Amino acid sequence: MRLDGKVAVITGGNSGIGLATAREYVNNGASVAIFGRDKESIDATVAELGEKAMGRAGDIRKLDDLEAFFKDVNEAFGKIDVLMANAGVAKFVPFDRVDEELFDELSDINLKGTFFTVQKALPHLNKGGSVILVSAALNRMGSPASSVYTATKAGVQALGRALAADLSGRGIRVNVLTPGPVDTPIYTRLGYPEKSVRSMIDSIARQNPMSRVGTADELARAALFLASDDSAFMTGSELVMDGGAYSIKKNK
Repeated sequence: MRLDGKVAVITGGNSGIGLATAREYVNNGASVAIFGRDKESIDATVAELGEKAMGRAGDIRKLDDLEAFFKDVNEAFGKIDVLMANAGVAKFVPFDRVDEELFDELSDINLKGTFFTVQKALPHLNKGGSVILVSAALNRMGSPASSVYTATKAGVQALGRALAADLSGRGIRVNVLTPGPVDTPIYTRLGYPEKSVRSMIDSIARQNPMSRVGTADELARAALFLASDDSAFMTGSELVMDGGAYSIKKNK
């Protein structure tokens, strides 16, 4: 029960890594509030997690939605001990075909949304709290058709260091969780047929030094470490969970 009595907030907590983390936090004693755009899946997740959970549908691009959410959390659970800014979107388009609409969508969700999630939560964060930003290991190397996504996730990584400096005087730790290839619904949202998605995931797995992709549960356990007192002497840092994909070459 490493989060016994703590209050945790997770944006994008209704699917993938966010959902797995919400389960992990509740199982470790926390009260959990989740935020996402799909009200139906938010409600279903809250029902699954039980009486120690609450949720609200909204858009992290809309500051009024964020303010209303954090007000609800404060009224339901009190001050926040853990904030995981996890909500994000991935779209891959060749550089010369990127239009302003796509650029703005990814920038507004991945970077602006993360920035203002933390800012609007700040009045409700306890001293000694832990903030976890979610980046992506793809930002550590160049990859075709990923220019906007990579840039926004690299921005999240840099933001983590800057916020760690800004919030250290308040006793708030800020760290970045950086997943590599993980089998989550983010692939199905790319719009490809299910057979193509499975083939793509299998191909990524074969190229990984560990010959597999990660699981949402593995990332959730890393998020538990960053949320708990086990990482009490850690701030401004990045925890990379990529199976070695972007740091070592696979031994064939």
